[in-house]
Amino acid sequence: MTLRPPYQKYAVDVRPSAIDGQGAFAAESIAGKRKIGEIRGESITVAQARIRATRSERIMIVELSDRKAIDFSRSADPMRYTNHSCAPNARLCIRQGRVEFYAVRDIAVGEEITVNYGETHHEGRLACRCGAPGCVGKL
Repeated sequence: MTLRPPYQKYAVDVRPSAIDGQGAFAAESIAGKRKIGEIRGESITVAQARIRATRSERIMIVELSDRKAIDFSRSADPMRYTNHSCAPNARLCIRQGRVEFYAVRDIAVGEEITVNYGETHHEGRLACRCGAPGCVGKL
């Protein structure tokens, strides 16, 4: 049985991903339209976030507003490994300063949990590797 913190509603495993590096995978069936969990990290300014983004190959930062961001690079939460897909099975939602994940459809055990990152600091320079039908090809 996979242990999880109370704010993680469904069990999620981290393992190698065909999309990129490590990924977040459903360790149990997840019903559509349900909260999967959230990630917690270091609260920083957007200015700090943009500096950090230039210093690291792997970025795990979400901007919450024009001034506030959260850096998840040191977080132990498995959802921090959620990869991008042009046809995601989950969505990222910012609520009351928290970064939460919700299933957009049923997610089977063993399926990788993905979200559409939307705009990124890559500004279309990074190739998308999601392999989804209709993939836009870049982030």
